[in-house]
Amino acid sequence: GPRVGCVTVKASELLERAIGTLKASPAIDHWQKDREQIEAEDLLMHVMGEEPPDPDGEIPTAARRRFERLISRRATGVPIAFLKGYADFRRVRIMTKRGVFVPRDSTEFLAEQAVRRLRGRRSPVMIDLATGSGAVALAVADEVPRARVFGADLSREAAELARRNAALLRLRGCAFVAGDLFAPLPANLRGMVDVITLHPPYVAKREMRQLPEEIRRFEPRHTLTDGSANGLGLVQRTAAEAPEWLRPGGWLLIEVSPDRARGVAAVLRRAGYRDVRSTVDPTWKITRVVVGRT
Repeated sequence: GPRVGCVTVKASELLERAIGTLKASPAIDHWQKDREQIEAEDLLMHVMGEEPPDPDGEIPTAARRRFERLISRRATGVPIAFLKGYADFRRVRIMTKRGVFVPRDSTEFLAEQAVRRLRGRRSPVMIDLATGSGAVALAVADEVPRARVFGADLSREAAELARRNAALLRLRGCAFVAGDLFAPLPANLRGMVDVITLHPPYVAKREMRQLPEEIRRFEPRHTLTDGSANGLGLVQRTAAEAPEWLRPGGWLLIEVSPDRARGVAAVLRRAGYRDVRSTVDPTWKITRVVVGRT
């Protein structure tokens, strides 16, 4: 029987309580079915060292306390990736930090589309704009080892974190630069690029107040909105400037939310791109990657 003063808890009970705490949190965006369960299990695995715990297994007191601390911080809106210090993205592990946009599972579809278009080319070249921690660029470099991959971000802090991630992953085909859109990139890439990817800040200025707390409070403002009234300011600039960087038939891939897809497709068509369409991620059904070629 249980000894006095030494209370152990079964994994299943601990998870049930944690899921209840997360479900009740007003700071979390509850958009995804079973999101709270997925996150609680993820954090318990993190605390226990990766292996999914046996539901009937007893959780040691120190691990239980650490898990409960993480759950209560998550309930205040702190993103999982900040609690763990990393995010797994396709086949690579990306270190994260406050002040740099957190990689999203849903963005794996953008990386996948880039990989598909780069494979089989003799000397593939890609640019990832607004690269953040470098997730898309690094996933592509990992899966297309011959590719030369360049990531650019307005934030020096983001570019430094992306460089650190490249070093940790020993991915040599990557370079990360800080500056505004295409400005910091090597000029000799003009007309040489096969694929340009962009996950832009597309929230319209007036919609910022409606964002869930976990996004509004923990993601840097410039990664959420470009300050434009329609949220398409950066998309329009990218669409206008990308053709001089892309080789003939090169692709521009832009990830947006479903409500923005038509607007982005219209921008690309007006800018003269061919084969413009909005593709839907089969897993999440929510990511739209709008594609067009020069």
